[in-house]
Amino acid sequence: MKNAINAEYHLDKIDKDIIYMLMDNAKTSLAHISKNVGISTTAVHQRIKKLEQAGVIENSISFLNPRKIGFKVVSFIGVFLEQPSHYHDAIKALNEINEVVEAHYTTGNYTIFLKVLCRDNDHLMEILNKIQKLKGVTRTETFISLEQSIGRQLKV
Repeated sequence: MKNAINAEYHLDKIDKDIIYMLMDNAKTSLAHISKNVGISTTAVHQRIKKLEQAGVIENSISFLNPRKIGFKVVSFIGVFLEQPSHYHDAIKALNEINEVVEAHYTTGNYTIFLKVLCRDNDHLMEILNKIQKLKGVTRTETFISLEQSIGRQLKV
């Protein structure tokens, strides 16, 4: 096992089993994990701490279901920038738009590719108008997701 920040971390079967249980439910008790992987609760706790310190486990969160709180439209927006030098300013401004939940600096046609959650198409139009007014943005291309067929974390 390596401790350097950028080094790869070797995961054994017990580490993987612990991670999968936490991915399934971040609130899984140490006792339940211990029982299922066959090591003591203290050993489970120590392994989780090591995985966190190595950056393998970044945080334990509960995922919000956007649909349950009225955000029924999932869209992906390709953002074209006038100059790549506008990237950092655009990201700073996009970070202020709560509905933008992901932003990726990409190769290909778009400089930035966004995932945006909105209540409805009118709300999406409001967000698009905000994005299109940002300094350096020349145009956008929007895709509306009709259904998310796969949504998971990486299994190793």
